[in-house]
Amino acid sequence: MSLSEEERRSLEELERGLAATDPDLDLQLKSGRLRGSAARTVMAILALIVGFGLVITGIITQIVIVGVLGFLVAGGGAYLLITRLAVRRRLRRYGQGGPASPGG
Repeated sequence: MSLSEEERRSLEELERGLAATDPDLDLQLKSGRLRGSAARTVMAILALIVGFGLVITGIITQIVIVGVLGFLVAGGGAYLLITRLAVRRRLRRYGQGGPASPGG
């Protein structure tokens, strides 16, 4: 089902408005790649999963260095993920970095 000319013009106008008001979001949507905070969170999760995989591989093969390396990678990923979540929670609590108002 194709769009009518009026719908296309409206959509193009919305796209131009988005590009003018939030160029970073426009760039991210056009590129299709994760950037900034989302990319770091995904990388932390991937490090955690790869680390667990290495730990399991080290246990199965009984190669100690693989298990230790996996533990370090998983620990690093978990650390990054936890600190990212804590920072987000703090930013949300204090209204994007500013101190909370005394009454609320």
